[in-house]
Amino acid sequence: MSLCTGCHSGCCRSFAVPVTGADIFRIVSRRNLTFWDFVCRWADPHGKISKNHAPHFYFRDEPQTPFTICLLHTGSVQFPGTTKCQFLSESPPTVEHPLGVAQCSIYEHRPSACRVFPTMLNDTGELAIIYDIPSTARAETHPVYQLCPRQWKTDDLDPVQQIQDLVVATYEMNFFHQLADSWNAQPGAWKLFPDFLHMVYANRLRPSAASPDCKDPEQVTIKFATESDTRRVA
Repeated sequence: MSLCTGCHSGCCRSFAVPVTGADIFRIVSRRNLTFWDFVCRWADPHGKISKNHAPHFYFRDEPQTPFTICLLHTGSVQFPGTTKCQFLSESPPTVEHPLGVAQCSIYEHRPSACRVFPTMLNDTGELAIIYDIPSTARAETHPVYQLCPRQWKTDDLDPVQQIQDLVVATYEMNFFHQLADSWNAQPGAWKLFPDFLHMVYANRLRPSAASPDCKDPEQVTIKFATESDTRRVA
């Protein structure tokens, strides 16, 4: 039986989940959603959300504030006064499951951070290491924020799929850091950020260099229709 079977999904309630542009592009294109349906920017002046893993972005309206791009949280219907991931589907509490059972409504298209939980690559990138999960990750005492009932074991995870997910997650986060460097060199408006991401990720597929329609493979020029703001993204 999976460790997550019958779980109330405390992790999906406790954490602000950082997402990459690739995560956002996948969800938008495959779930028929807009950026604004599920993405938010969380002020992260002390790095408690990014944890030296996700990049910080700066925006014209708050140029001194570092933000981490995350999944949106909403209020829980089953447990008023608590919050949960926008995509977490809840069920009512029962005698067997007093905190209810919750499931990801976009499981097949969930972000990389969710796919690799609770593992990380070792220093050589060859092994997946299961890190220890605390009993809770928030200061609130509400039981719905409790995390995994026991520590994860190697038998709980697919050793091949987990490595593949970690490698992809690492690559995409590194690419997102490059995007952050480009954006932060001349911070734009938050309202333009979805267009910026779409133009970058939509241009990651190119025809062959021999094609007369092929643009310079090393750079993409992004022009915003709503504002005179042109960027070059490596």
